[in-house]
Amino acid sequence: MPNEVESRAIAEFRKTPIGHHSTDLQVILNELRSLPMADKHCLVCTKPNREWQLAMTTGVRGKPVKMLAKKFTSLEDAEWHVFKLRWKRLRGETLR
Repeated sequence: MPNEVESRAIAEFRKTPIGHHSTDLQVILNELRSLPMADKHCLVCTKPNREWQLAMTTGVRGKPVKMLAKKFTSLEDAEWHVFKLRWKRLRGETLR
């Protein structure tokens, strides 16, 4: 269960996933971004400014990401989805 500071930071990201973030949120984002490269969820823009597809890194330099079936038409929704997946991997907790 996220603590109070984490809960505020998570709510901040949910509201504004793109742009300037508070220090508390930036600390969390740095943690999520520093997860091992193997099997890390990411986004691939498949139609400029219109569509993003969920993918997973391989952890092998030069090897392409593995494209997954899930697609998004909102970058904000896509970023929130990846945030939740990485949070689950890092903390073992499911965010809603």
